[in-house]
Amino acid sequence: MSNERPWLAEYPQGVPAEIDVNEFPSVVSVLEKAIDTYRDRPAFANLGKVLTYGEIDRLSKQFAAYLLGELGLKKGDRVAIMMPNCLQYPIAIFGTLRAGLTVVNVNPMYTARELKHQLVDSGSTALVVLDNFGHTVQEVIADTPVKQVIATGLGDMLGFPKGAIVNFVLRHVKKMVPDYEIPGAVRFRDTLVIGQLKSLPAVQIAADDIAFLQYTGGTTGVSKGAMLTHRNLVANMQQAAAWVGTNVKLGEEVIITALPLYHIFALTANCLVFMKFGGLNYMITNPRDMPGFVKELKKVPFTAITGVNTLFNGLLNTPGFDQVDFSRLHLTLGGGMAVQRAVADRWKQATGVTLVEAYGLTETSPAACINPMDLKAYNGAIGLPIPSTQACVKDEDGRMLATGEVGELCIKGPQVMKGYWQRPEETAKVLDGDGWLHTGDMAKMDDKGYFYIVDRKKDMILVSGFNVYPNEVEDVIAMMPGVLEVAAVGVPDEKSGEAVKVVIVKKDPALTAEQVKAHARENLTGYKHPKYVEFRTELPKTNVGKILRRELRDAPTKA
Repeated sequence: MSNERPWLAEYPQGVPAEIDVNEFPSVVSVLEKAIDTYRDRPAFANLGKVLTYGEIDRLSKQFAAYLLGELGLKKGDRVAIMMPNCLQYPIAIFGTLRAGLTVVNVNPMYTARELKHQLVDSGSTALVVLDNFGHTVQEVIADTPVKQVIATGLGDMLGFPKGAIVNFVLRHVKKMVPDYEIPGAVRFRDTLVIGQLKSLPAVQIAADDIAFLQYTGGTTGVSKGAMLTHRNLVANMQQAAAWVGTNVKLGEEVIITALPLYHIFALTANCLVFMKFGGLNYMITNPRDMPGFVKELKKVPFTAITGVNTLFNGLLNTPGFDQVDFSRLHLTLGGGMAVQRAVADRWKQATGVTLVEAYGLTETSPAACINPMDLKAYNGAIGLPIPSTQACVKDEDGRMLATGEVGELCIKGPQVMKGYWQRPEETAKVLDGDGWLHTGDMAKMDDKGYFYIVDRKKDMILVSGFNVYPNEVEDVIAMMPGVLEVAAVGVPDEKSGEAVKVVIVKKDPALTAEQVKAHARENLTGYKHPKYVEFRTELPKTNVGKILRRELRDAPTKA
């Protein structure tokens, strides 16, 4: 089946079967070509301030010079970045990469427990953090390898007086910046000033060097770092650019970047692909504020937007969205979680543009399958394998299955990760001897080469496009003295696709659902919180004592 590649006959006109993975040796070389070509064009915009490609060039070089010249970091060292979408993000990412270092993206909403694991596991020696989340860093910093914290306020790159006003309002009016103290922390703006005085040495970056350690949950509940090399990301950028680029106007695209850049989807699809096109990434810092988000959309004549189902659904249900100007919009890409037909239909009706579903994983940098861009309407498929990508469906014994048969979806291509950071056993579980990545998703292929996800092999719960692993939730709830046994499952949820439900056998008869939820709030990021808590006298199990999560999933949910 892998050799036939029936999907090639379905490729839209102008999309090649293969991409040139060697055109750029690194992500940095893509950035440098974009800078040379589009120096005076806008590259990133946020909160009313725009940075051109030339400014990104200058600022990221200053940051790189600081990391190497002042901090003395050596090639391959890890730099953690813990911020929402703001102008500091691209400067920090590109500065880190230009210095030959590895970026560790950190979800700023992490609890202290989750943050500590990631900093220790990755061995990060420097951390860039937004002031709003400094208090979390303060709790764990002494127990991590981090030697230098670089802190910044949301308004720091916005210029005077606007930046000062934004920082004042966040801290004193909205009370969104809890007090914290980290000895020796430096300000982001100061690193740029220091970097200006240092010379940036020429850094040799090889295609196989790790560009990002992108953390993804594990079925064991421990989050693992997918090693994404420069080659992986360049390949995926070339693949996605070839796929979506047939009707792109170079130097004129404006893409709405509402998904966080710490998520692999926005990082590759928005930041890297549209940089190659000389486009403008219009960054939304807080997409959860839907009225504010719609107000932003009204200001900018955007041409493209990416998102997850919940984001599109939220926009469609926000007053004023029907007054947005969609006349230049030609690309809407949905991924991260299943796109619902009802949402896709409404999006097409409201905007006149098809919501095209894509499929990917952190481990594939992320794109593996995308529906054709000229798709007339939602089709329920995750699409066709993109250029230079092979896909197949295998049974439990690793045999390839025929068209229409359901098995595990496997992917092979230059975008597949090098492996999990310092976890050879975990790597061996998902990457087989022939180079196939086993996705853990159950799928089937039709005779034209379209793939359809049928079910998930893993018990992963997908909340608004974010992976929640039941084991992690269970481990946290099981820490409570009043809990005897716990199982976490995903249940359908109108708003977020799925919600977390925990089923508990009590040790302490007085234990309440509210206590469980409060404990979860202290130890888990928001999207991992159980929405439903149910108490039972026993949990359904197999004869070897494995909890039957499927039975719990299929049982009716009581709020």
